[in-house]
Amino acid sequence: MSAAAVFYIVLSAIITNNYVLSKFLGICPFLGVSKKLNSAMGMSIAVIFVMVIATAVTWPIQTYLLTPNGIGYMQTIIFILVIAALVQMIEIFLKKYIPALHKSLGIYLPLITTNCAILGVCVLNIDNGYGFLQSMLNSFGSGVGFLLAMFLFAGVRSKIETNDYPEAFKGVASTLIAASITSLCFLGFSGMLENIFGM
Repeated sequence: MSAAAVFYIVLSAIITNNYVLSKFLGICPFLGVSKKLNSAMGMSIAVIFVMVIATAVTWPIQTYLLTPNGIGYMQTIIFILVIAALVQMIEIFLKKYIPALHKSLGIYLPLITTNCAILGVCVLNIDNGYGFLQSMLNSFGSGVGFLLAMFLFAGVRSKIETNDYPEAFKGVASTLIAASITSLCFLGFSGMLENIFGM
């Protein structure tokens, strides 16, 4: 694989195909944990880890077990079981070694199990026909894209909460409006990478 292909896969996963801001997957933790920067960063690092390891486990399972034996319909169930096991490992680790981060993430850490962004990355790697290395690069880029979205939105939300605006827009309304504007900014990158890399 050429260096240009590597950069294209990673950058497109981070920017133009951002799973949160372009594909609208993983919205629950995006809206729930983005109030504080440290919680957002902790969640994002956990998501990156789970995405990469889940891909490393699910791609071979799909390629060498499910597809050859004609049981591809078991994909979703098996992928969710793999993701759930990885999340449990992370939760046990954080609870024992970083209890402050574990407490700040709260209910949103177990929710990584049902985070559709992680499942979406694993499934779309297969659907897009990516090889193992391409899948790993796409998963890492998608995780970094999740981190970027969380980091940016945490900054946006900190500004929103210090401003004075009409009562009708306070709470969830202002959060959703800010999320849509942030998403529109990312959609403006569509087509740029294709022109740069000629892909």
